[in-house]
Amino acid sequence: MKRRKFLQVAGGAVAASAVAAPAIAQSAPEVKWRLTSSFPKALDTIYGAAEVLAKYVNEATDGKFQIQVFAAGEIAPGLQALDVVSNGTVEMCHTACYYYVGKDPTFAFATAVPFGLNQRMMDAWCLYGGGTDLLNAFFKKHNAIGFMAGNTGAQMGGWYRKEIKTVEDLKGLKMRIGGFAGQVLTKLGVVPQQIAGGEIYQALERGTIDAAEWVGPYDDEKLGFNKVAPFYYYPGWWEGGPMLHAMVNIDKFNALPKAYKAVLEAASQTANTHMMAKYDAGNPAALRRLIAGGAKLQPFSQQVMEACLKAANEVYAETSAKNPDFKKIHDSYMAFRNDQYLWWQVAEYAFDGFQIRSRRG
Repeated sequence: MKRRKFLQVAGGAVAASAVAAPAIAQSAPEVKWRLTSSFPKALDTIYGAAEVLAKYVNEATDGKFQIQVFAAGEIAPGLQALDVVSNGTVEMCHTACYYYVGKDPTFAFATAVPFGLNQRMMDAWCLYGGGTDLLNAFFKKHNAIGFMAGNTGAQMGGWYRKEIKTVEDLKGLKMRIGGFAGQVLTKLGVVPQQIAGGEIYQALERGTIDAAEWVGPYDDEKLGFNKVAPFYYYPGWWEGGPMLHAMVNIDKFNALPKAYKAVLEAASQTANTHMMAKYDAGNPAALRRLIAGGAKLQPFSQQVMEACLKAANEVYAETSAKNPDFKKIHDSYMAFRNDQYLWWQVAEYAFDGFQIRSRRG
């Protein structure tokens, strides 16, 4: 190529790049957000899901979109994470929406409600049963949009200082329990306490509470509940598949480029899968260690379970009668649950039941 022609071509390329650069810059701007978690760093799985989300977003955008994660208490108390997102102080949080049932009991459906969906059913309802659309229409009233970002699977029924043999044993029991379940247990005489995860052990140790539920063996072992309350009950009927959410200030989300919105949603799904898999991997060994260390593993009696189910249905009816948002989501959620168990009893439950019996043999 002749020198003159080369310079003409090169000059044209430079000119083209100069024109294109601003467009590229506009489509991939540098964005720095803060995320406040509702959980302490010591709980590596439930807190760690937010770190997984942030890492995915950072790497998928070549560092252009960065999210810095803060533990509960560093920016806001764990039970106020959504508050600072709603008012725009912080761009997003990682939380359990049932912490905010004091604002509106409808929040409970975003995490878990008594005798509700298990983890896989929760994913299915959100993705293919209209759950995400229903929840985000509700979240919009609180200036937020939510993305599923974790699940613990069916939880344990908690740690107790004394045995719970009958419904009478629940009367007067001061128990740390989150979300909507506290309203149900109130009908049975329990005095529910809403206490953040990092503060539960001290409350049990000092006798401020008589019992506490958290998640399951992997986290419960880390928090040391077995040292102060030996009776370990199951199942946690109030949390069959509790989902965590990445809650984002809706104005901040709407201001993101389309590609960043997609990355954020995909990162949340990655965190969702990560958390459940890590709990499933860690719970068996943790349960063995807890039992070896003296934990007294016991199931709730049939009488207690049936009394709790009756109380839950009463609370659902009472709340639906006075809260249209609650009723709308409740009706969708419960209809989906009933259809799901039609299927699960045929294949999933039959398969798992056989496997469990064979293992015992």
